[in-house]
Amino acid sequence: MLEVRDLRTHIDTPGGRITPVDGVDISLRRGETIGIVGESGSGKSMLVRSIMGIAPTAAQVDPSSTVRFDGRDVLALTQRESQKFWGREIAMVFQDPLTSLNPIRTIGRQITDPLRHHLGLSRKQATERAVELLERVRIPSPRARMNEYPHQLSGGMRQRVGIAIALSCEPKLLIADEPTTALDVTVQHEILDLLHALQSDSDMAMILVSHDLAVVSQHTDRIGVMYAGHFLEVGDTRAMLDEPAHPYTGALLASIPRPDQPPHTRLTVIEGRPPNLREMPRGCRFAPRCPRVTDICLSVDPPLEEMPTTALHRVACHHPLTPALSSTSEAS
Repeated sequence: MLEVRDLRTHIDTPGGRITPVDGVDISLRRGETIGIVGESGSGKSMLVRSIMGIAPTAAQVDPSSTVRFDGRDVLALTQRESQKFWGREIAMVFQDPLTSLNPIRTIGRQITDPLRHHLGLSRKQATERAVELLERVRIPSPRARMNEYPHQLSGGMRQRVGIAIALSCEPKLLIADEPTTALDVTVQHEILDLLHALQSDSDMAMILVSHDLAVVSQHTDRIGVMYAGHFLEVGDTRAMLDEPAHPYTGALLASIPRPDQPPHTRLTVIEGRPPNLREMPRGCRFAPRCPRVTDICLSVDPPLEEMPTTALHRVACHHPLTPALSSTSEAS
């Protein structure tokens, strides 16, 4: 359904050009969910916004990049074609529902407008459909909520409204950009379960973006671990969690708090910071923080290669954690 090839997004700054998305490939089938994880600043949001065509004005997608959806060249869409495409074919749930919703328009208007624009429904038909959507995302008293404004709802309710708007025209692909970051743990769980249930009902594909591996571990088929603009590891969710291949993936897993640890146990952290995009290090981008670094890591940037055990698991590392792959890499 979705084919992204060598996606690069450049931003020209007073200090020089930076590339927050640098050579990313994504393939996504109908009904499949891929999670994109990484620390803040790794390029996750810029990646999905580049796919959606809503990157900041200063950002430029490289002409050599390819984004195709159901065989259609997304990057070649005109503004008029984009207005018909986004929302109908691909929709997005944003990180902060308070800023993504219009504060001076009622909830009802914000749901019915795309229904009337994309599906040509009458005002009455759109209103009834909006009430059904609010009920579907489990908002109590949905008809009464239609006349309320975003500030009158809790954070969890606002995010449910955002999901209702995104799903209103039954898109084939939903992009959820950190949809639970601003919510407490209990509401996070409810929102993720809701997205999973709605996806199962409609056979919709989904890209779930998060900085938290624990969030995506239960709701995705595959995971792409992103660092400094590109993927370091991509593979089946369960396989990656059971046997991570890249040291960065292993470090992210080790930093997840465990309920079986004694109280006040010191959390594991990844030493150092992600690289400055204006001063990208030579070789592997994770090398300055990696405990397995050697000379080759500091001079040669490893490509994202298939593991010997399965073509569905790829890693970009000279000295991966997986013994079989590590011996193969060192032998070559």
